[in-house]
Amino acid sequence: MAEIEREAMEYDVVIVGAGPAGLSAAIRLKQLDADVNVVVLEKGSEVGAHILSGAVLDPCGIDALIPDWKEKGAPINTPVTEDNFYMLGEAGKLRIPNFPMPPLMNNHGNYIVSMGNVCRWMAEQAEEMGVEIFPGMACSELVYGENGEVKGVVAGEFGKDAEGNPGPGYEPGMELHGKYVFLSEGVRGSLSKEVIAKYDLGAGKEPQKYGVGMKEIWEIDPAKHKQGTVTHTMGWPLGGNAGGGSFIYHLENNQVYVGFVVHLNYKNPHLFPYMEFQRFKHHPMVAELLKGGKRVAYGARAITEGGWQSMPKLVAPGVALLGCSAGMVNVPRIKGNHNAMLSGKAAAEAAFDAIKAERSGDELTAYEADVRSGPIGKDLKKVRNVKPMWSKWGMLPSLALGGLDMWTNTLGFSFFGTLGHGKNDAESTEDASKHKPIEYPKPDGTLSFDRLTNVSFAMTNHEESQPCHLQLSDPDIPVKVNLPKFAEPAQRYCPAGVYEMVEDDDGPRFVINFQNCVHCKTCDIKDPSQNITWKTPQGGDGPNYPNM
Repeated sequence: MAEIEREAMEYDVVIVGAGPAGLSAAIRLKQLDADVNVVVLEKGSEVGAHILSGAVLDPCGIDALIPDWKEKGAPINTPVTEDNFYMLGEAGKLRIPNFPMPPLMNNHGNYIVSMGNVCRWMAEQAEEMGVEIFPGMACSELVYGENGEVKGVVAGEFGKDAEGNPGPGYEPGMELHGKYVFLSEGVRGSLSKEVIAKYDLGAGKEPQKYGVGMKEIWEIDPAKHKQGTVTHTMGWPLGGNAGGGSFIYHLENNQVYVGFVVHLNYKNPHLFPYMEFQRFKHHPMVAELLKGGKRVAYGARAITEGGWQSMPKLVAPGVALLGCSAGMVNVPRIKGNHNAMLSGKAAAEAAFDAIKAERSGDELTAYEADVRSGPIGKDLKKVRNVKPMWSKWGMLPSLALGGLDMWTNTLGFSFFGTLGHGKNDAESTEDASKHKPIEYPKPDGTLSFDRLTNVSFAMTNHEESQPCHLQLSDPDIPVKVNLPKFAEPAQRYCPAGVYEMVEDDDGPRFVINFQNCVHCKTCDIKDPSQNITWKTPQGGDGPNYPNM
């Protein structure tokens, strides 16, 4: 195919992703200089469409960025009033008291929010300041300069056919060039993954670790609704099969976020994270809460869990990684939005100083230093051993030792130093022959639901004639390697039913139903052969999470 000619637009800073990190960077740049030229490119059909987060927000990030957010009407309205933590058994529960927990685990002063709505509000603030925001503009590739620096992105390419060739309505998109490019794509973004590999930003770091988080929004009986209540659980139904746990957050309008996280370093390829989530809702405590209610939305996404020791180098020539693109989630707190906002603010300040000094295309070392030594680094360093402890020693020892380590880190030291993670999540998967299959109860259609029914509540959509954005390095591996060795776990680890094995006359065939994809990236992470690559699909496609 002949080289595609594209028009180019020049900006001071190009930002990929209208999440909390990218929007914070855009707002901060305009706060520093109203004349700085900033563009934000968002692959979702609108800002917030791809933001899956029933979150408890630590307001330190928004406080630092927009101190008068309350006066400006930010949709941050539900303070946490009650904080519960339970260890579950199959039929019962044990309340873990709050007083022995380290102070950083206290949710006092935090808020239950829809991050989709928070990002929509932040986008309004940014646009009022003159930031250009283009939703439905997926960034398909990076643009490199003569000296190997990142100088921009290609955005808005549409109309390729299923084979990846230009179709009748093909639009080549545009190149958007910047003095600096910020990647705030969220977890395992395809451009961020390319940058980390190209510039070897993970050298000397531990492998990144992940979980898959699944969430439903429920409208429940008003008599059972307790606005401001936060509940977390561990234990059943996962037991020793995998790490993880649940969250139940009561927000406004008789709604609750019901979520479940499974750490992706589980060994048994027969494990079915989605069905573990559905089984969880049949626990008596949860079933009683949801009885008489209705599910109104569903979604899933991967979560970075590697923390301090897995965070790659954050800068390369012309480019910086923000928020979850770098992995800034505080795992025991299950919070990352505050660090995403702080990272956007820090990157903006570093870029502003560089542009003022007439620099461009170099490494924003000041941003790296700010993250490592500033509030983000302090937040992540205190909890750095909780995840590796859980992975190495299991749930109960990690509760005791992790709690001790967080307490001592609050005082400025650790008995354990900095523990490593070891294997990545794909390498953690063991042969199916070493494990027994797990029998899961059939969803009842009232509390629990099959995947395809639930996916319809994510409002996800992909044009069927476009190229499949889930690419196999070797199309033979699913049947010839993953099926006999691992019982092809893609059938189970995907929370949207994208992958299935179909039995034909000639034998099993691997099918990719990419139309179902909710952009969680679990396949890119967990495939034991590392044979699946998630690529950004054409603009606007994917989930459309509700404006609630």
